[in-house]
Amino acid sequence: MALIDTHSLPVPADAGRASALVSEVKGFWKRFFATAFNPYRPELHYMRGPGPAWRAKHGMDAPIRLKPRDL
Repeated sequence: MALIDTHSLPVPADAGRASALVSEVKGFWKRFFATAFNPYRPELHYMRGPGPAWRAKHGMDAPIRLKPRDL
């Protein structure tokens, strides 16, 4: 899993409002792209039913309980 760690430098106290606005917009887009293009997708790692260990223990003919949405 890749972690994205960003650090931003503090804006000097004597900087104008335009500089603060540019810095804020830049920070927004940096966070947006880091979140939007994050390669980790947890939904791909969820288990979707009995696996090989369960089948080895219960046999291939064991009944599997299905949820109503699976029917």
